[in-house]
Amino acid sequence: MFYPEDIVEEVRRRNDIVDVISPYVKLTRRGGNYFGLCPFHSEKTPSFSVSPQKQMYYCFGCGAGGNSIGFIMEYENYSFQEALKVLANRAGVTLPEVEQTEEEKRAASVRQQLYDVYRDAATFYYYLLRSPAGAKGMEYLRGRKLTDETINRFGLGFAHTSGGLYRYLKEKKGYADEVLSRSGLFKYSESGERRVYDAFWNRVMFPIMDARHRVIAFGGRVMGEGEPKYVNSPATDIFDKSNTLYGLNFAKSSRRKYFLQCEGYMDVIALHQAGFDCAVASLGTSFTSGHAMIIKRHTKDVILTLDSDGAGRKAALRAIPILKNAGLDVRVLSMKPYKDPDEFIKAMGSEAYEERIKQAANAFYFQSDMLREEYDLTDPGGKTQFQRALAESLTQFRDELERNNYLEAVASRYQIDQRLLRDEVARLGGRAVPINPETGDEPERRKKRARDSGITETERLVLSEAFSGGIPGDVFVKLFTPEDFSEGVHRELAEVLADAVKAGARLSPAELLNRYAEDSELSGRAAAVFSASLPEDADPDRKKKILQESIRRLRRLSVERRSAELEADDRTALMELMRLRKRIDTETYEL
Repeated sequence: MFYPEDIVEEVRRRNDIVDVISPYVKLTRRGGNYFGLCPFHSEKTPSFSVSPQKQMYYCFGCGAGGNSIGFIMEYENYSFQEALKVLANRAGVTLPEVEQTEEEKRAASVRQQLYDVYRDAATFYYYLLRSPAGAKGMEYLRGRKLTDETINRFGLGFAHTSGGLYRYLKEKKGYADEVLSRSGLFKYSESGERRVYDAFWNRVMFPIMDARHRVIAFGGRVMGEGEPKYVNSPATDIFDKSNTLYGLNFAKSSRRKYFLQCEGYMDVIALHQAGFDCAVASLGTSFTSGHAMIIKRHTKDVILTLDSDGAGRKAALRAIPILKNAGLDVRVLSMKPYKDPDEFIKAMGSEAYEERIKQAANAFYFQSDMLREEYDLTDPGGKTQFQRALAESLTQFRDELERNNYLEAVASRYQIDQRLLRDEVARLGGRAVPINPETGDEPERRKKRARDSGITETERLVLSEAFSGGIPGDVFVKLFTPEDFSEGVHRELAEVLADAVKAGARLSPAELLNRYAEDSELSGRAAAVFSASLPEDADPDRKKKILQESIRRLRRLSVERRSAELEADDRTALMELMRLRKRIDTETYEL
């Protein structure tokens, strides 16, 4: 949906970026900017900066950047129009009713139609469960001790026979086959006459909702002994299981200060019914960094409540480093002698589960206990192997204070000589890591990356100073054209700046970032330009010298690039470039 630029800019101006980001990221003032831990990648040292002067954010770690509209889009996974509406409501701005182009209507309708299809499918399954045809499904849920309130709260349903949903959506709701085929709710037979089958049948249905309570997929549990026991919707334009957590729509509003990470639908539902409304689960897939970053938006503490069998413990071991790398504090809850939260609560009750939460083990203790089980500690050789493996695991702690604290704790826990363990950790932590040519880490490639990085930084600084007035507009236009810049976004910004100088206009970084808001990668590159600056502690003469040399370097690089592109016999142009190269070495600029 198109909104006039002046309306977009009014919404942006009336939403101070520090106020917009503060509810999501804890910010601390440092000089003229604010800093915090980046919400878009895992880090322990704040590299996420917010500039109130430029009304933009930029992460020096992962390169994410933009203005307030871009932040809401990236953090909440909203479209440009959705983010603009959120900020307009926040600032009390009434957005005009605008007509969509045909292309915009088609683009917007694909996702909206899928939301509508899944909403209507959820309604169909919901009422079928409560009809005579859903008796088998209701009997199963009652057998799992779910109350009517819980069944209704999670919108549980039932898929009876194949074909019922298709007829309902096609004939009663009027959806086109093109839309239904994109939903993943149906299967098609191409042999002979084309036939359509419901993907789910004879299954209890678990609607999967996004954080805004919109149904985006389903999980289905087969009735009887069929395989597979659970089936999820396939990926669609509105559903990606690697970035979706079941139960998040409720857990995000929990008053508890932690999330309980489970394995499946029934564990989440059982925990919510028992009063633990902070439970979530990944959807039949390995836990991913995407899941961890979603959790990080809502809490910094996670308690793993995965199954107590071998598969559950392996899943916990895989999830722990992912959660830690996201900067989350992790503990592991023991449900022994029961297999999962559902079984535990049925047998022991919610109060006993609350006690287990309080007793949840430090994640590193859990990891080291699992490690200990792999070795025979009654055998000297096995004991040595365990201690070396334990020392290896201690090298994961980059912070020396944290590593020493854990080293002292596990040395006492497993009765290991602390001095010997410390020596082994030092030996393992200090050993050389071989260069892997496949990653491009050999010296020549490192040199090339360093050179390319230097060119990029020079271009960013020159453009940033030109936009901020450190390089006067008329000087910039006289010295540079967009072709002097090596990167696409840099060329675009140079062209925009030249047009603004000719028109006598000034553009703010945040206003320019509006044009890149719908492409997070380009928005980050543009934000990187506006985040480039001269050293704050340099005196005026030093800053001027740095800027003079940056301009000269960028002009030299442009001459080199143009020379390399010339035909070998174009002597006239080559001589002209050589004369320009000599002038660049001696000229100075009016700054």
